[in-house]
Amino acid sequence: MKFDELVILVGKQPWFDLATLVQLTDERRESLTNQLYRFSKKGKIIPLRRGMYVLADHYRKTPLQAAELAAAIYYPSYLSHTWALSYYGIIPEGAPVFTSVTTRTPKSFQNAFGEFRYRNVKRDLFFGYSPVEMSGRKVLIATPEKALVDYWHLEAGEWDDNRMREMRSARIDILDIKRLETIVEQSEKPRLFRAFKTWERITKAEIDGEIEI
Repeated sequence: MKFDELVILVGKQPWFDLATLVQLTDERRESLTNQLYRFSKKGKIIPLRRGMYVLADHYRKTPLQAAELAAAIYYPSYLSHTWALSYYGIIPEGAPVFTSVTTRTPKSFQNAFGEFRYRNVKRDLFFGYSPVEMSGRKVLIATPEKALVDYWHLEAGEWDDNRMREMRSARIDILDIKRLETIVEQSEKPRLFRAFKTWERITKAEIDGEIEI
């Protein structure tokens, strides 16, 4: 397969994989693997993970949002934890790692677009996300409330007063407290319920001016 043929086949897709090319062409898997390796060495395609690629910007006809790659690289998953909290402005720090939640084995992938890290939750906690438009692309992200609960859940240990204050929550105005409580109750995890009660108490004190934010 020549590179021009590859562009015709996948140029309108944000990314592509080896399995798709095997179906679209009559070439053997081994031959395609070697050709993709050569295209990658020449900078014409960019590897995302083993067997998954994007065309270099010059050749790709579809815009690409780096965040949308998270769900494609490791499926099923949705962006959450510190990345989503930073995106919503709930924590003031930036989040250089695309951290997602998945029901599969935890994984981490590094490519030209950044580091993509996947944290495991059980199936009964895999909810509370929706597509959000970013730069004209759809990105699967946890709701603000679910991102916060995922963070409490995935960071081990008790969320006491000092630890909750150190989290330095901002933009609490975008959080729906009733929705947050519903998610915590749905999790049926006492540790998360205690974390919510601590957060609720500290947040109320901050709003009332009893403690400094």
